[in-house]
Amino acid sequence: MIEYKSDAQIVAMRKAGLVVAAIHTALRDQIRAGMTTADLDAIALDVLQAHGAVSNFYGYYDYPGQICASVNDVVVHGIPGPLELQPGDLVSMDCGAVVDGWHGDAAISVVLPGGDPQVREARERLNDITRESMWVGIAAMATGKRVADIGNAIDDYVTGLDDADQPDILLDYVGHGIGTSMHQDPEVLNYRTSGRSPKLKRGMVLCIEPMLAAGNQATSVDDDEWTVRTQDGSDACHWEHMVAKHKGGIWVLTAPDGGVGGLAPYGIVPVPLEA
Repeated sequence: MIEYKSDAQIVAMRKAGLVVAAIHTALRDQIRAGMTTADLDAIALDVLQAHGAVSNFYGYYDYPGQICASVNDVVVHGIPGPLELQPGDLVSMDCGAVVDGWHGDAAISVVLPGGDPQVREARERLNDITRESMWVGIAAMATGKRVADIGNAIDDYVTGLDDADQPDILLDYVGHGIGTSMHQDPEVLNYRTSGRSPKLKRGMVLCIEPMLAAGNQATSVDDDEWTVRTQDGSDACHWEHMVAKHKGGIWVLTAPDGGVGGLAPYGIVPVPLEA
């Protein structure tokens, strides 16, 4: 069942979204080669505590981290620990926060400086494509009629790239609704489907989160029952924003500017709500 939010509830969710954005800012500012993924987790915890928030990841089905930190061939759900980051690594950081019972959830990826120039260039290209595919999906939420229009737009963008650049879209991991819990209906696919899907309606808040692999999209799960990695060892990338649809338009709740910069190339102006 889809949980539709009032304008006041969307404003409340914005508070959680901005905490997630603050975590992303701190991670971007501090991440460097030589740190461990546990160090990234500690940075996130500091931000959460400074804002009086808690992670919605920690303890979720016994998940042991504040965030997910997924490196290179790890797609998602990488558990923070002793893994030391290396120059040129591609690091995806999925972060969440709960404020006053409302959930926020978003992911960013970064490529660390250094390392083999060819490897780093390929990872930066994958990162750029994945980030842009997310904005394509968000723009489709503004203009589309049904939830499936989001995945259709992402699929069209990715499959329309030159063959040399075209990554594979993961099929097993998709976006979702969010609100008083982290994972809600509807599923938000990142690929084209012919089936009917719910109409995009006022009050929906969706997490749009494409995950792309440089090689084949097939994945496996490590013995820790969390860490998802590509079976062929190819690099993977993950981007995500939490987006609200209301009477006036859409609002990217986990972007500090509400989505202004990311949506500008598509001629869409996000509409914030007043507190």
